[in-house]
Amino acid sequence: VQLEESGGGLVRTGGSLRLSCAASGIIFSINTMGWYRQVPGKQRELVAAVTSGGSTNYAGSVKGRFTISRDNAKKTVYLQMNSLKPEDTAVYYCNADIIDFRGEMTYWGQGTQVTVSS
Repeated sequence: VQLEESGGGLVRTGGSLRLSCAASGIIFSINTMGWYRQVPGKQRELVAAVTSGGSTNYAGSVKGRFTISRDNAKKTVYLQMNSLKPEDTAVYYCNADIIDFRGEMTYWGQGTQVTVSS
């Protein structure tokens, strides 16, 4: 199983980016999918998560600006980021709880850099 992220980049304050993360491999089902971010010297933090049923959870710092969604048929999770701020600059990691032939495992993407310039 692999998670492949795309969509990071450089954007100015107030701009928007859309991150995508597609799961591939032998997958029986996917439970919660989410996005985390990390800056050097700090712990990785949850940005947003979405359950298989569509329930969402957001970090307080991104509520009202970011929207997480998923396409179960495509095994893909998205993060629409609007009104970006310099403090959103980080490496963003996709995360998914996937049931494969080994049972339920947590997988991580390789990370994608998001840089917001002031």
